[in-house]
Amino acid sequence: MKKIVNYFKETYDELAHKVTWPTAKDLQNSVVVVSVASLIIALVVMVMDWIFNTGMTLMFPAA
Repeated sequence: MKKIVNYFKETYDELAHKVTWPTAKDLQNSVVVVSVASLIIALVVMVMDWIFNTGMTLMFPAA
């Protein structure tokens, strides 16, 4: 039990005193970067899906 209590005390100490938390501006910049990257990846996957779907439709037309 003492190890668990010690673990939580050390965890709190590290989070409160040793971790460098990002500023609000840093977080906003990160949100923009992640959003743009996600949008680009989604568009790339959409185009790949469209190409694959078109190819399959040409190779195997519906009866």
